[in-house]
Amino acid sequence: MLSLARATEVAQVLSEALPYIQKFAGRTIVVKYGGNAMIDDALKASFARDIVLMQAVGMRPIVVHGGGPQIGDLLERLNIESRFVDGMRVTTEETMDVVEMVLGGLVNKEIVSLLNLAGGRAMGLTGKDGQLIRAKQLKIERKSPELEAPEIIDIGHVGQVESIDTRVLTMLTENDVIPVVAPIGVGPKGESYNINADLVAGKLAEVLKAEKLMLLTNTAGVLDQAGQVVTGLVSDEVRALIDDGTISGGMLPKVGCALSAVNAGVNSAHIVDGRVPHSVLLEIFTDQGVGTQILRKRG
Repeated sequence: MLSLARATEVAQVLSEALPYIQKFAGRTIVVKYGGNAMIDDALKASFARDIVLMQAVGMRPIVVHGGGPQIGDLLERLNIESRFVDGMRVTTEETMDVVEMVLGGLVNKEIVSLLNLAGGRAMGLTGKDGQLIRAKQLKIERKSPELEAPEIIDIGHVGQVESIDTRVLTMLTENDVIPVVAPIGVGPKGESYNINADLVAGKLAEVLKAEKLMLLTNTAGVLDQAGQVVTGLVSDEVRALIDDGTISGGMLPKVGCALSAVNAGVNSAHIVDGRVPHSVLLEIFTDQGVGTQILRKRG
């Protein structure tokens, strides 16, 4: 039995959450799931409960997941070398087979099971299902003073989103099913492409005109030069932080994805600390949050 003090605390939390529940009911929220939240058992359970609760109060969550460490582990066990160019995995046909096994099978189905065990109804799919994600090959350009033209580097079955057909997702969310999307796209000849999960989540949020895009990471959010989390930013402020070097390295792609989403009509993008239990709920339903929110403009 709860003590009166604890019961009062719970009531205050629910009261604080009420306006957010009312505001976001019926809205689509795209969540990119990755990092420690996909590895730690307690965090996996809390994430699943967060997503199921979001749906229970009327929201329409869509989960997009990564799986880089799991892909690397299986490649190592199969004695297949992992090579990277500018942080992207070189994906041969052999490697792509493993990527599909891990993302479309092992990881995707584990997330579906977690959501179902938490009381939800989830269904897993890749971008190949219903031709959800049409993709084309991504090639890297490298410029150097000694070359007249940029060097084009072929990294295999690594893709970029060309177009998205949201009909399958809409059918699922309208029937109270939580879609769990593996970031694999299909090319014009039926070939498979491995696509960065942040980019897939961002593009889905853009096309669906989602209320929110949430990117779970292994960091507290965007940090200022003093190492403190910046909790609220608008587009111009983000660009200034990029220009002065405050935002750099591995945070740049995530911030770029968030900026693209809000500039394309998503109401807000959030870079959230996935190491915090129930981080998704804390970011959506509380005044303080646990990450960095990015808006197109204030007001």
